[in-house]
Amino acid sequence: MTTTLLLIPLLLPCAAPPLARRILDHCSPVAALWTLTVSALLLAAGTVAALGTFAVTGLLKIPAFAALGELVHPLRTPSERLVLPVAALAAGLLTLGTFALGRSAVRQAAGLRTARSQAERRPAAGDLCVVDSPHPDAYALPGRPHRIVVTTGMLRALGPDEREALFAHERAHNTGGHHYFLAAAELAAHCHPALRPVREAVRLVAERAADEAAATAVGDRRLTARAIARAALAAHPADSSRPAFTPAATTGPVPRRVAALLAPAGRPAGRTPRTVPWIAVLLTACAVLSCATAATGALSIHQDIEVAQGEASR
Repeated sequence: MTTTLLLIPLLLPCAAPPLARRILDHCSPVAALWTLTVSALLLAAGTVAALGTFAVTGLLKIPAFAALGELVHPLRTPSERLVLPVAALAAGLLTLGTFALGRSAVRQAAGLRTARSQAERRPAAGDLCVVDSPHPDAYALPGRPHRIVVTTGMLRALGPDEREALFAHERAHNTGGHHYFLAAAELAAHCHPALRPVREAVRLVAERAADEAAATAVGDRRLTARAIARAALAAHPADSSRPAFTPAATTGPVPRRVAALLAPAGRPAGRTPRTVPWIAVLLTACAVLSCATAATGALSIHQDIEVAQGEASR
């Protein structure tokens, strides 16, 4: 029974990608951003808890670790032929995930330090920092203070009104703290492979949220759509020096974003009023169920450990 409970948090993240792909068609970008990010974190937490419980259970079947755990009776588990390989696999997955996450964090932190160092060496007009480069690029740089970094190549590619729309988009990223959502999605993606598409969905939704905020700020959805389209056509990702995790108007499926901006405000294509809450509710339910089953399984193993320690009895 306990093993079955602990398998549920490892399987539920597989339901997240198809739900994540549909949520933006049925929810506002801000609501979708919060729902996706919180759900991804809960699904990741359930995965880590389940793997950790499997690993601890296997370790306590080894005499040396059983002695450290002060077990006076054998721990009640399924056959050791099953428990030990599963525990070894769980421990290996946790180790690989931790290593990959640490490497990603170090690389992105270094990229952020480099970007901020480059921005601070140039004069800023308010939160705007212009970098002398022929390669068109623009992005929101988190930190204190927030910066909007734009190259001279990008300024030349856009008209005055389009520049204001682009700046409004990048300001929306900083104002909305979208880098926190992207960092959370990155963390979740290293906990379970099925959450990697959810990370991409979070990036898209963050861009859509900034698109809508920019359209509201400049008061012209068509202008915002044109600015984003022209900026994306001018930009070349291979030439960009920005850190990979920084939000930028030129990232994601730009045609889909432009189409959404050209649609009537607040009426994304494919939206059906009756299904507005259900995608978000279903995704949230999967996340909550993942954590609940992981916690129940871990509690059951804890009770078994107490029995093996002689502190409780069935």
